[in-house]
Amino acid sequence: MTIQSDVYVIILITVLLAVGIILLSKKIDQLDPLEKTKGIVTPVLWGFEIVHNMVKSNVGEKYADGMTPYIVVLWVYIFISNIISLFGLSSPTANLSVTLLLAFITWVMIQVVEFKYQGIGGYFHSFLEPIAVMLPMNIFGKFSTMVSMSLRLFGNILCGGIMMQLIYSFCQYLSNTLVGLITGGSGNVFNFIAPILAPLLHAYFDLFAGFIQTLVFVTLTVVLTGNDIPDEAKKA
Repeated sequence: MTIQSDVYVIILITVLLAVGIILLSKKIDQLDPLEKTKGIVTPVLWGFEIVHNMVKSNVGEKYADGMTPYIVVLWVYIFISNIISLFGLSSPTANLSVTLLLAFITWVMIQVVEFKYQGIGGYFHSFLEPIAVMLPMNIFGKFSTMVSMSLRLFGNILCGGIMMQLIYSFCQYLSNTLVGLITGGSGNVFNFIAPILAPLLHAYFDLFAGFIQTLVFVTLTVVLTGNDIPDEAKKA
């Protein structure tokens, strides 16, 4: 049995996240509430507050405290997975198995909320609405969120990686051509054009696109979960 290289990257990211969470939690526990925060704790608390407010505005204050830690970890995990190719490692989110699992967790959260507020009867009756003949479409629609979220993240990150590979190949071709025109020789030479052109494109395909795809996935998780929570429950 062959283990995919992505597995080792997933383990690495998980370990780094676990260690980072433990170290940061210890720093936060040692804070004096009467003193101004400083160091890395300040941006961490600031980011956590932003995410908490976003979650609270969608699912209500009652569920925000329990859901926010997961959303923060999800945000950091996906973003690191999206940009880790900058360090020469394969991106886990360019693997459909990874994005499908993340989307499945979101899907399960949505189903739990629907069960809670619709009841078993109401949940299964929704498959027959507005008329019974819509049953096949409603079943498909029930799983479409999971499929679309996983494919969107997977497709965009994979596409970005493929584009950068093509760009590096094109830069190698240009380098060979220019050197060949000057020296009259042929063959592969040092890819001197890539260090000039690639950083700007990495900033888009890895950093910017990675951030946007993280934002989209996390926002959909929060919004779709919150859509099934009644307004009165959010205000409770």
